[in-house]
This record gives sequence, structure tokens and C-alpha cells, in this order.
Amino acid sequence: MQRRGAEVVFVIEESFKGTLQAKGFTEELMRLKPKPLVAEAPGQFWKDFIRDTAPEFRKSTFEQIDTLIKPIWRELIDGSIFVNDRLKAIFETVKPDVIVQDNVVAFPAVLTAGVPWVRIVSCNPLEVADPALPPALSGLPSSESSDWERFRQAYVAAHADLHDDFNRFAVEQGCPRLPAVEFMYESPFLNLYTYPDEIDYGRSRPLAQTWHRLQSCVRSTDAPFELPPSLAGPGKVIYLSLGSLGSADTDLMTRLIDVLGETSHHVIVSMGPQHEVLQLHDNMVGAEFLPQTSILPLVDLVITHGGNNTVTESLHFGKPMIVLPLFWDQHDNAQRVQEIGLGVRLDPYRLRGEELLGWVDRLLADRGLAVRLQGLASRLQATPGTVQAAEMIEAVARRGSPVPGRS
Repeated sequence: MQRRGAEVVFVIEESFKGTLQAKGFTEELMRLKPKPLVAEAPGQFWKDFIRDTAPEFRKSTFEQIDTLIKPIWRELIDGSIFVNDRLKAIFETVKPDVIVQDNVVAFPAVLTAGVPWVRIVSCNPLEVADPALPPALSGLPSSESSDWERFRQAYVAAHADLHDDFNRFAVEQGCPRLPAVEFMYESPFLNLYTYPDEIDYGRSRPLAQTWHRLQSCVRSTDAPFELPPSLAGPGKVIYLSLGSLGSADTDLMTRLIDVLGETSHHVIVSMGPQHEVLQLHDNMVGAEFLPQTSILPLVDLVITHGGNNTVTESLHFGKPMIVLPLFWDQHDNAQRVQEIGLGVRLDPYRLRGEELLGWVDRLLADRGLAVRLQGLASRLQATPGTVQAAEMIEAVARRGSPVPGRS
């Protein structure tokens, strides 16, 4: 959008101050909770939250409803309520032509700003419910519906009071009532989600004309990356990343690093915020932060937590995946990757070392899968979602009306 002549203003959490400015964007700062007494690192609250709740990752998705999913919704909703006045002040000052929101919880200030707005769904598309599909965050299979209703009922019961409270606040702010069981609105102007045709779900009810599917949406702004000399020689290259939040579980990261240290392959490790306590093996390189989209074209296999970005980026570059889901939509993505046959879903906490290494070798040796993934990657790279999204968002800003015609 910036290259197309738009002035892009990022509304970011205060601890991220300077990160977008360094990339040439204007920043407006906000907080999602009261300021702490000591200085905090970017995103420190969520890193601490996940570290403290990491034991919940070991539970089934049914058990996580009350002990992990609901507390996360509570934090997100509290943040939306806390920041509402600040967002209203920002919008009054900036006077945007269009507001783009990428969040699973609504910000009432966005709806009441009096300008067109765009919803981005950057999680698994099950976030947009359909009765013929598994419930979001369940990780349940598409082909077997016997547990769907049990999960739905447990989920609704756990979140009913939370939904009532947030709905009351949103209505008081001048918004319409929230959809049942949801904490987010559909935009009347434009709604975007990212999932390739090959793995997207077949719906029983078509989405509104304002919904558009981006096949992939991969940034091209990461720093360059070259494989270091230490990774030269025989063997394939594996990329291990549990995301900035998942990698905070140092016990799990240490176990995975030790198992992969036994392989003859090379491993690039995204070490995350606890990088100082992780010890890599001789067949590995890693760092706290890595330019993921520059690394993925260079590797042969991805071991991931199943975040939507990593899954769709891995497909964009044609890489098979071993998915080790921990929480949220990671379970849904892991299940979908396995269902479509583009990788395997494994339980990160019950996984035996020989099982992981066996799947590493199996996926790396599957030539049919490699050919299939390369064809998928060629198609995705030919139609960059970043360009498509920018065109549609610009159209909303220019016309002030919906962008019809679902792709």
C-alpha cells in the first residue's frame, strides 16, 4: 500500500515503539492494559502469559476451553475495552480513509469511527463458522463430526457470560449486537482471509460477497539469509519454529533440539525469547529472531507449531510440514495439513524421539509430495496476496463502498 502511494499509519502497542517507524511507517501508540512499573520488551505481556500457562498446552482442546481459551479471550476483551477511548482519539486525529483491523476481538472504536473498515482473518478460516465444518479451535477432523456438537456446547457454556459482557459494552459504544458466540463483527465493506484453495474448507453456506480469499500473503521485507558454511555437506535442511509464544516453553524446545541433534540433517532453529537458555547441537544454527520468509525457500522440511502464517508461508514455498500444535487455531491447522496430506500432525508432548525422526525421513523421501508441493508453490507465488489485498483495501478507501465478488 505504501508503494501505491498510501500513507500507512500503524496503531501499535506501546512496547513496540519504533519497530514500524524503522520501516518507514507512521506510528500511533496505544496500550491494552495499564502501564507496568518497569520497562517491558515488545509483546512482553503475551510472552509472560504463555510462559505461565504453558502447562495448559499439554491438555486436549476440550480441556483447554476453560483453562486456556477462555482466559485468552478474557485478556483480549479486557484489552479492547481498555484501549477503546485511546483508539477513538487516534482515529479523530489521523482521520483515516479506511481502517484495517487484524484481530480476533472487535474494537468498537473501529465500527464507530465513521469510516469504512476492513476485517482481516489471519487465523485458520474456521474462525468464520459453518455448521458443516468442525468448530474453531477444536482440532477436530472434517470427516468425522461425532464430537463437533459436544465441543460447541462446552465452548458456548464456557463463554456465555463473557460474550454477554462484551456485547453490552459494544452496544453501549454504539455498535450493533455481536453475532452469537462470536467476539468479532463481519465488515460490511471488505473481509479478507488467507488459505490456499487446496486446503480450504468446503462450506455449506456461501460467505457474503464482501469476503475474499487470499491464496497466500507473504511479506517480502525480511532481511536476506544465506545458509552458513556449517550447514554445508550431506543431509537436508530442517527449519524448527514454535513461534515467539510457543518457543517460550523451554522444556519442549530443549527436547526437540536434543532429538533433532541426533539426525544427520542440518537444522535452523528459531529460538525465541528464551534463546539464552537453549543449547544447540553441532548440526544446528539459530537465533532469537530469524527472517523466516528468507529462510523457508532454502529448507527442505518445516517443523512448526501450526500458526497460520507459518503454515501458509510453508505452502507458498512448497515445504512439507510436521505440525506440533500447542493452542488456539494451531490444532485446526495441524489437522488440516494432515487431512490434505501435506504433512503430519503430532502431539508435541507425547511424541517419541524415534517417531519424530521417522517422520522427518519419511517426508523428506516422499518425491510425490515434493512434486505436489512444488506445483502448489508455483501457483501461489504467481498470485501474491499482498498485491491483491492492497488493491482491494485501496478500493474501499477510494470508493467508500464494499468490494464485491468473492475470489
